[in-house]
Amino acid sequence: MKKILITGCAGLLGANFSRYLLEKGYLVVGVDDLSGGYEDFLPVHDNFQFYKINIESEDIAKIFKENQIQSVFHFAAYAAEGLSPFIREHNYKNNLIASCRIINECIKHKCKLIFTSSMAVYGDQDSPFNESMLPSPVDPYGIAKYATEMDIKQASDQFGLEYTIVRPHNVLGIYQNIWDIYRNVIGIFIRKVLDNQPMIVYGDGNQTRAFSDIKYYMPVFEKLISTNSGEVFNIGADKEWSISEVANIVKDVAEKQGIDCEISHGEKRHEVEHAFCDHTKAKNELSFVDETNVRELIEEMFVWAKDQPEREMKKMSYEIEEGIYDYWK
Repeated sequence: MKKILITGCAGLLGANFSRYLLEKGYLVVGVDDLSGGYEDFLPVHDNFQFYKINIESEDIAKIFKENQIQSVFHFAAYAAEGLSPFIREHNYKNNLIASCRIINECIKHKCKLIFTSSMAVYGDQDSPFNESMLPSPVDPYGIAKYATEMDIKQASDQFGLEYTIVRPHNVLGIYQNIWDIYRNVIGIFIRKVLDNQPMIVYGDGNQTRAFSDIKYYMPVFEKLISTNSGEVFNIGADKEWSISEVANIVKDVAEKQGIDCEISHGEKRHEVEHAFCDHTKAKNELSFVDETNVRELIEEMFVWAKDQPEREMKKMSYEIEEGIYDYWK
């Protein structure tokens, strides 16, 4: 049986993909420091081995030494794109420096690395973004992701590291951290409604994103364990929605569950207005199929979220407070 290492195994991608691989008969080694995920999001399975560590630490080397890892899915990241200008040091340590430790170990142990980058690397170019575009990120989060991509490619050129880079975007599903006030807009909307607070739409709400169901990522990720080395793929849904449109869907879903809610507008953020991707390459080379139904997905998440225990909201320590948005003060 192949043994797969997953960093960020208690987050949205990691928690779902761990379960998928275990059902397929793989051995899974999971790593997470539980700063952005939760222990009860982890699978309970005889073939799942969990290490509670921060991948910035030297402990990651011991995990590679103790296990014969075939492939690594590097999901661990702090993906608060809009917050990243205010937490630059944390952003680069968490998303770039920590990734270098994973890259080093993959080189030493000859593991294939599948790295989840981000649509943020494209910056403020015309949507839909495609893989032939030269990345031009506009915030520290996108910069960290693109720098990691470049480092991986350098490691491949010099040391023969096998890798595939995936650029997912706006992924939704159960096991999402809806208690993080800085990221995952639909998750934030659901949590606000359940806490009897108004949903806050940043600016006029005309920003557009394509929200995608996590379940359609799973077969593609598995395929990448042994194929398409040296490639970059956009993965996600094709249909874009405005933030106002999805806020109204959440409102409608909540009211059908007997919960009244309101939508308010807050200060506009520094962000790309229209950001979504073209997935032709993944469809042609990986047989990727996405059939995301945003309303059904929000309904599923809402029902799941209603049954979750009360959790403390995490507030970051800002390194820069100048220009911090009113709703984050």
